[in-house]
Amino acid sequence: MALKHYIDSNPGLKKLVHWLLIPSGEARPRRWVSWFVNPFVHRKHRSAIVRSSARMDVLPFKQFALGAKSVIESYCVINNGVGDVIIGDHCTIGISSVVIGPVQIGSDVIMAQHVTVSGLNHVYEDVRTPIHRQPIVTAPIVIEDECWIGANAVLTAGVTIGRHSVVAGGSVVTKDVPPYSVVGGNPARLIKQYDAATQQWVRTPKA
Repeated sequence: MALKHYIDSNPGLKKLVHWLLIPSGEARPRRWVSWFVNPFVHRKHRSAIVRSSARMDVLPFKQFALGAKSVIESYCVINNGVGDVIIGDHCTIGISSVVIGPVQIGSDVIMAQHVTVSGLNHVYEDVRTPIHRQPIVTAPIVIEDECWIGANAVLTAGVTIGRHSVVAGGSVVTKDVPPYSVVGGNPARLIKQYDAATQQWVRTPKA
């Protein structure tokens, strides 16, 4: 942390280090970082799998972890440039999904195909400046244990998906999802919840 603080407090040095890690205007780290730095900095369990076609935009100054028996499938993009990406045990990140930190995923999570989970947002309020030149803001996304995120779902910055919950395919989640719930739609709304007293999944009145 002391070295990171020193670099952050020296703009010229910070710019040089950033250029050494990432080509200008890009998000993907240089090959030497992926080959010789990341394997010693990040935690990837020996039983975890990252498919060869996955794009790992993973840098050493933020955390990345992949738990036991977890799989990052083909054509996924994982990016920890602005926030940590922590993935627990026995998780599947489905084909062509995108995970941009800060994101924390528990264990036994199923993520289907083409899911977008992004803890990043762009500031746009200054109409005199192109949006890509304005600052970014982040808010952590948390997916608790045993969740199922359906195909083509979008999880927006700052939301928490409670334990053992289901996000229906194509949903856009803009608010927290309670544990043991099913949500769907754009924006996603509550469809069912598990009733511990009756031990049944109960459809909500609004649904």
